[in-house]
Amino acid sequence: MEVFHGSPLKAPAVEVVDLSSDNGFDDGKRENERADASSPELDNGEDSDHLSLYEDMLDGMPNHSDWEDEPLDVCSVEESFAFRKRLRLVGEDQFITETVEAGAVTAKKLCTAFGIRPPPFLEGQPDHKYYPLLGLGITRELSKRVKLPQFNTIDDAVDLLRKSKNIIVLTGAGISTSLGIPDFRSKDTGLYSQLEHLGLSDPQEVFDISIFREDPSIFYSVAKDILPSTRKFSPTHAFIKLLQDKEKLLTNFTQNIDNLESHAGIVPEKLIQCHGSFATATCVECGYRVKCEEIYKDLKAGRVARCDRCVRSLRLKPFGIKRKRSTNGVTTSKKKRQSYEDSTDDEDYDVAIAGVMKPDITFFGEDLPETFHDRLTKHDRDLVDLVLVIGTSLKVAPVSEVSNFLPPETPQIYISREPCQHIDFDIDMLGECDAIVTELCRRTGWELQHEMIKDDKVEVQLHEGYASRFSFRSVPA
Repeated sequence: MEVFHGSPLKAPAVEVVDLSSDNGFDDGKRENERADASSPELDNGEDSDHLSLYEDMLDGMPNHSDWEDEPLDVCSVEESFAFRKRLRLVGEDQFITETVEAGAVTAKKLCTAFGIRPPPFLEGQPDHKYYPLLGLGITRELSKRVKLPQFNTIDDAVDLLRKSKNIIVLTGAGISTSLGIPDFRSKDTGLYSQLEHLGLSDPQEVFDISIFREDPSIFYSVAKDILPSTRKFSPTHAFIKLLQDKEKLLTNFTQNIDNLESHAGIVPEKLIQCHGSFATATCVECGYRVKCEEIYKDLKAGRVARCDRCVRSLRLKPFGIKRKRSTNGVTTSKKKRQSYEDSTDDEDYDVAIAGVMKPDITFFGEDLPETFHDRLTKHDRDLVDLVLVIGTSLKVAPVSEVSNFLPPETPQIYISREPCQHIDFDIDMLGECDAIVTELCRRTGWELQHEMIKDDKVEVQLHEGYASRFSFRSVPA
């Protein structure tokens, strides 16, 4: 089997679903040894033109629980766990010999052990057609980070905070929810659950760059719901600023677009806004950039903002030259027409064909800023001595790949409401981010000041069956 390798940190932003089932593959007990593995020599029988498609599938496969009602020949939870464990124990060559080559299991079924749904276009094909897809699944499994056994307790986390001098903090929407800003994926309260009324096949299409180019009015119809409405920041933002003040912060990689890290005082040279922000907006036609405040009126009204420079340029054209209506790459057959686009008035017509202003947030399908890749690969990777992942489920690539990309000997701590099933962190701290970082500061002897911090007692409980997973709960004093 020929194994293909991608460039996960350079890939466009895409949604990823846990490749592990939500049943607890990530149980803190995974074997720490990783056998050396090389690609087995099986004929892949597949043209490499499918490589990109295969990699996209790896980045978007659902959990086993999503397949319960489908007539698929899938590995059970127990079988999947056993296959993954065996792969790490014996290495890739021996694993393939014992499974596919020995006829013990088909490549098609074995794909499901690595969270991969067999694609419809391969249905009915010979089993060897599944080899490239299986190879990608195996490669990704072996590239996953392995938990460091020496870090397990809250005291270990406190000691790491005290000793570390170059901390990467990777943050998501969970650090802003205490301010009333919804996250994206929480059931009933997350932004995606509130967008179902749009009638899209997937609410995430609101942030799909191809959909935006086809019909920007879909994004603008909900923009007011995601537009930052506050400059206040949370205790977790203050915690990151405290790390900076103590000269411990290497970089804050944030997936948030609310720009609150800047308001909290994180300096630009230590802040990478992986998915952009609402600080600026750019014309998709001519590249003219403005402060986003200049289009706030349109954003709040749900009206597609047009480029002032394009409008001025159009109005300076000599009279008598017939202007051809431009679509700016928009498919007119699918585009929702705005009221002013039907006008015959020259001035309205100029506005209607001017370029669309797009807030400088990263949509699915767009590349992340070069600063993300450059900072991580050319600077931080050689310096980092601790990683804190806070308030994110790590379900959007390529940010989801950061944890596995960093040196395997670097300790990593996870802080969020729910556990991350597809990455082995050294210590998991589950609960409200603000309460957790406040308690960590108390135990470390640091003074974290913020108006939202209460005098509540924080109860910490070890999860049954785990050596390094804890729940935090605030209890009124």
